[in-house]
Amino acid sequence: MSLIADYGFVLLVLACAFGFFMAWGVGANDVANAMGTSVGSRALTIKQAILIAMVFEFCGAYLAGGEVTETIKNGIVDATVITPDLMVLGMMSALLAAGTWLMVATAKGWPVSTTHSIIGAVIGFAAVGVSMDAVQWGAIGPIVASWVVTPFLSGLVAFGLFMSVQKLIIDTDEPFRNAKRFVPLYMFVTGFMVALMTVTKGLKHVGLHLSGNQGILLALGVGVLVMLLGMAILSRIQVDTEADKGFHYASVEKVFAVLMVFTACSMAFAHGANDVANAVGPLAGIVGVIQSGGAADIAAKSAVPGWVLLLGAIGIVVGLATYGYKVIATIGKEITELTPSRGFAAELATASTVVGASAIGLPVSTTHTLVGAVLGIGMARGIGALNLGVIGKIFMSWIITLPAGAILAIVFFEILKAIFA
Repeated sequence: MSLIADYGFVLLVLACAFGFFMAWGVGANDVANAMGTSVGSRALTIKQAILIAMVFEFCGAYLAGGEVTETIKNGIVDATVITPDLMVLGMMSALLAAGTWLMVATAKGWPVSTTHSIIGAVIGFAAVGVSMDAVQWGAIGPIVASWVVTPFLSGLVAFGLFMSVQKLIIDTDEPFRNAKRFVPLYMFVTGFMVALMTVTKGLKHVGLHLSGNQGILLALGVGVLVMLLGMAILSRIQVDTEADKGFHYASVEKVFAVLMVFTACSMAFAHGANDVANAVGPLAGIVGVIQSGGAADIAAKSAVPGWVLLLGAIGIVVGLATYGYKVIATIGKEITELTPSRGFAAELATASTVVGASAIGLPVSTTHTLVGAVLGIGMARGIGALNLGVIGKIFMSWIITLPAGAILAIVFFEILKAIFA
């Protein structure tokens, strides 16, 4: 008798528990990417940031989380080479390994990549526990390349956005009036980018299938709505001459603080859509194998069940609420000094890069993308604006993450094999 036939229900319950643990780690460590800049620039308090992230992370994970989940589930290991029993135990060990590493990193306040953690863990169990042929090495190339390309891209976009803010608003004779004029346009771009991602990729899970043109029209509509809502809020902000005497741009930064709320929401949504895959990708693979009675090739083609995305979404929210504040402090306050206008440029650049990557199914690291964007902002102000000691620690934790995930996965894989042998 096979392992799945004997212990199917036990394995399913354990897999769900490990998947939830991994999702908790994603929430605790990675959601700082969505909220760190808002908190660091004082546009939001920690409590407000956590509340906003809970709503939008959940929506992003549940509505738009399916596309990247497919890459993690099927794109890294070859389901035809691995027996169904080993596939289930391996994916379980990968979830446990990645979740454990995220717990350690979060306790230290390191913003590491949950994507690196899970991919390292999946490669570890497949290459050492099964055989080198079980890993689809060809698929690893684009994923690894994206880890270098995305921080660079988001850094460039953030640099460009920040320079446009300087040119159009801050370095003008009437910065406050120009802020009110141009910030609604930035709001439109923010609304449009995230809506486009949602309608074209995500709404299949809730049974809405739109054509490309319909999706673009709907996204344009959402962008206009966000812009109008922003204009209504901005019309209430008055020039604070007293504050402006002490800090020339206090009123302008108030306008950007409103914009930061919008970018924080979009960033949380984009993050939920991309990074829920790290927790539910392996879990979806396990569920598929167990439900098909051990047919790994059928399981590889199966859709991601809605309840699996739901479990991942809830796990992310719980992780954020219980332990998310540690890494938020690192990203928001320790890399470079952020104001709302700087934080906005970093967040919009990151959301755009992550949304683009999710659209083509590339599991990029939101952490790398955001840190790249914050570095881009720092570079725009000169190298002296960066805290190089903190950046060095962050880079070191990135290098350690992949091997740490792989080694832990191999250890847990051997333990699980010994228990169920």
